[in-house]
Amino acid sequence: MLKNHFIKQLCNSFIDLVPILAVVLVFQVLIIKQPIADVASLIIGTLFVVLGLALFIQGLEQSLFPLGESMAYAFARKGSLFWLLIFAFCLGFGTTVAEPALIAIAAEAADIASKGNIIAHSTEAKSSYALGLRITVALSVGFAILVGVLRIIRGWPLYYLIIGGYCGVILITPFAPADIIGIAYDSGGVTTSTITVPLVTALGVGLATAIKGRNPMIDGFGLIAFASLTPMIFVMAYGVIR
Repeated sequence: MLKNHFIKQLCNSFIDLVPILAVVLVFQVLIIKQPIADVASLIIGTLFVVLGLALFIQGLEQSLFPLGESMAYAFARKGSLFWLLIFAFCLGFGTTVAEPALIAIAAEAADIASKGNIIAHSTEAKSSYALGLRITVALSVGFAILVGVLRIIRGWPLYYLIIGGYCGVILITPFAPADIIGIAYDSGGVTTSTITVPLVTALGVGLATAIKGRNPMIDGFGLIAFASLTPMIFVMAYGVIR
C-alpha cells in the first residue's frame, strides 16, 4: 500500500517537473540554439529532484501535516487561549528565524548596506544588521500567525486582515528609507518556505476543524497570506527606527 502510494507520488513529481523541463529544452534548442552541455548530468539531476520532491511530499503527509493538526486539536480541547496563542507565535517565529532563504537574504542585504555606507564596514556591524533583519522578520511572522489564530477563534473575516495589512504597507512605505523598501517587500516571501507553509496550514485547518461552527475551507486557510504582509511592515519599521 505504502509502496504503491510512493510510486504514484514519484510519477506525480515527474509530471510536475515536465513543464519546467519543457521550457528549458525549448529555449535551449530553439531560442539559444545551443546543444545541452551534459545530458547525463541533466538526467541524473532531474531524477534526484523527482526523488527529492516525492520524499518531501511523503514526509509532509506523514509527519508535518498530522503534527500540526494534532497539536491544533489538542490545544482546542485543552481550551487554553493563552497557550494556543503562545504556541502560534513560537511556531511562526521558530520556523522563520532558521529559514535558510532568510539567512541568505539578510546576509546579502547587510553586505550591500555596508558597501553603500549605510552601516559600518566591519564584520560585527554586518552581522548585527543581518541578525536584526532576521529577528524582525521572524517576529513579524510570529505576530501574524498569532493574529491569524485569533481570527479563526473569533470568526473574523480574512479580508479585514488582508486589507488592513496592505493599508499598513502603503502608509509606512513613504516614511521608510529607500534602501530598505525593496528588502521589506521581498522579505514577505519567506513565508513560502518548505517548513512554514505545511505547519502553519495544518495548524489553521486543524484548529478550524476542531472548533465548532468553523469551516476548515473558509476559516482554516489564509494564515500564510497575512503572514506575507507583516514582514513588509515590520522590516520598513526596522529601517525607520534604525
